[in-house]
Amino acid sequence: MQFLFTFFAILFSFNGMTAENIDGAWMNAEGDTHTVLLFSDGYFTMTKYTSAKFLESSGGMFSLEGNEIEVHEEFNTAVKELSTVSYPVSIGKDELTFGRSDQKFVRIDDGNNPLSGVWIISGRIRDGKVVPVQHTGARKTLKMLTGKRFQWFAIDPSTNSFSGTGGGTFTFKDGKYTENIEFFSRDSTRVGSSLLFEDHLEDGKWHHTGLSSKGATIYEIWEKAR
Repeated sequence: MQFLFTFFAILFSFNGMTAENIDGAWMNAEGDTHTVLLFSDGYFTMTKYTSAKFLESSGGMFSLEGNEIEVHEEFNTAVKELSTVSYPVSIGKDELTFGRSDQKFVRIDDGNNPLSGVWIISGRIRDGKVVPVQHTGARKTLKMLTGKRFQWFAIDPSTNSFSGTGGGTFTFKDGKYTENIEFFSRDSTRVGSSLLFEDHLEDGKWHHTGLSSKGATIYEIWEKAR
């Protein structure tokens, strides 16, 4: 009996997938068109862009059952109505086959970073005081980070209202947080720029200070959304 249990445990470890081993960032590049998948904290985004133009993005909470991912969409720039969608998926050590077209993605990070997760802005410091950010209805701005990739998105899942998104790569070391922008739906001229911040984690909250993409001084406080 112990032998059979061990055998099936080993078999599952080779053929089974979990949210943990899919976490991180994956990329497919065809010419100048890049499609990036992010998985973290049970949340998923898929974004397509070129060096000159943002094309589309979608995302939402996901669950993994066997060889299918089920996504409860919270935003999708390519459709009018949100839905729950399923994608066939298979995963190897560093390659992911995803979707009905069997598109292949290469792992570009494993999701391992102190900042990895899905964050929601909860406050701003003004004149030395914390001013809470009031979220009305279903509207929200989230920032998702894996091991090396980030993406923010301003959305309203109740109406599939999409206000904007941006993302790319980031580094976080010794209190220095740097974003390197690869796509920006509102202003493609921001692509290629880098933003440097002084950041730290305190009591589970992410303190984010520096200059915004428009040059304004900011001090934001983010908390885990999930």
